Amino acid sequence: MTRVCLIGTADCNLQYELLSRETSREALATYDLERPFENSIALRTVSVGAAISLLNDLNWYLTRFVDEALVQEPSISDDEWLSRPLASELRNGAVEPAETAEFCKIYGLERVGSELERETDSSAASDGGTPAGSATAAAGSSESERPSESSEEDDDDSSADDTDSSDSAGFVGSQWRLVEPLYVRRTDGELPEYDLRDVEETLVVRLTEAEHAP
Repeated sequence: MTRVCLIGTADCNLQYELLSRETSREALATYDLERPFENSIALRTVSVGAAISLLNDLNWYLTRFVDEALVQEPSISDDEWLSRPLASELRNGAVEPAETAEFCKIYGLERVGSELERETDSSAASDGGTPAGSATAAAGSSESERPSESSEEDDDDSSADDTDSSDSAGFVGSQWRLVEPLYVRRTDGELPEYDLRDVEETLVVRLTEAEHAP
């Protein structure tokens, strides 16, 4: 099964934005949704073609709320992802599977809830605050105050129930967030090591040459 993963922009709650709008909610309704990374939504489709078709159907939302749209095809790699443009080229026959590996970017994966964050939460709690609850309330407030987009695609039947769509989707909180991509080129089948910061894990995304050197 081909996987699709959408990484939300830093200024939005991706689950809320996609699941509180009728068109995107219906497009995603037939899939089992996961959250492998912070502020992300992932799902499985039957093929690269189906993955690209879904991304095309969601394009209005992707341009507004998504920072990265990634596709993972097991016949190419079990642990590396394809960018949307590269997956599109693969689907269209413009590139062969063996030609997808040269240009990449490597994301660091950082655990959500670092020691510093835990110390900050502990300090706030000792002052009688509840950081997690406050953050959730603030996010809900900002979402409810955001003006609706001016487009026929923003066909919400939004109500109080829709505001809780992300909570009712059954997501399990992710332990990881993507940080600082390193653009690299594979040489003799090997990728350079990620060295932008100290991280436990990394995630490799294969790119088109144009994406690698815009």
